[in-house]
Amino acid sequence: MPLPLVPLAAFALRTGAFAGAVWLVRRALVPGRTDQRAEDALDDLGEGLSLHRPADRALEGARQTNAAGRFRRTLTWSGGGVEIDAAWLARLRIRRT
Repeated sequence: MPLPLVPLAAFALRTGAFAGAVWLVRRALVPGRTDQRAEDALDDLGEGLSLHRPADRALEGARQTNAAGRFRRTLTWSGGGVEIDAAWLARLRIRRT
């Protein structure tokens, strides 16, 4: 009995296309670096969300809003647990030209 090759070929083409796309994306990625100053700033954040507009950035026609947030939780269950620490800093600056 002959083996039906059409379904196998279609699967091989889809898998090969996906593997090729993953290879191209992986090749295009540049290794990043860790900025220790940024890591220390994120570690110093308090828990919660804060928004503020710095007074020294209140120039005519330019407004800047800074945001910072941190979410820190420890989840435990029998046999172990995990600590989740998510922190971020953001800046939104709008200028009139």
